[in-house]
Amino acid sequence: MRLRLFCICLLAGLFGFAATPAHANQDYVQFGSKIHIAPGQMAHDTVCFFCGVEDQGTIQGDIVVFFGNVHISGQANHDVVTFFGNVTVDDNSSVGQDVVNFFGNAHLGENASVGKDMVSMFGSFRAAETASIGGNRVVQPGWPFWIPLLVICLIIYVVIHEFRSYRRRQYLRGYPYPPRQ
Repeated sequence: MRLRLFCICLLAGLFGFAATPAHANQDYVQFGSKIHIAPGQMAHDTVCFFCGVEDQGTIQGDIVVFFGNVHISGQANHDVVTFFGNVTVDDNSSVGQDVVNFFGNAHLGENASVGKDMVSMFGSFRAAETASIGGNRVVQPGWPFWIPLLVICLIIYVVIHEFRSYRRRQYLRGYPYPPRQ
């Protein structure tokens, strides 16, 4: 069994060592380090885990962020998707396609535009009066998710507390009170 596990680990290590890194022109993928697109700079797709994207230039493709924020003060020509983060589209900035935000806040500034749909699930959404959304706007506030979750956690806490109290009473029942000397 140990030999088989050793061989599998050795083989996985060899594959990892021999793997060539993926290369794509103007794509940015980061883990824990902020992606910054300077004014006048272009990028294609940006993917970020545990970090944020600061777009002051032009992003031709998608922006996908997990556990981080997206700040657009330039142009994003395709989709913007965030999970557990915030999306801010500054004044006079645009997103070409959809904006999808889960468990975070979304904000559109003055004259900001979203080409198609704006979806904000389990968070908040604010838009200036002059902001435009080309398609549908779907906003689901967080309370329909967080309130039932809180109730379930409270029920689990009470059940565990009562079970431990019952077990403690059963355990102490075997000992005389006050303790013998």
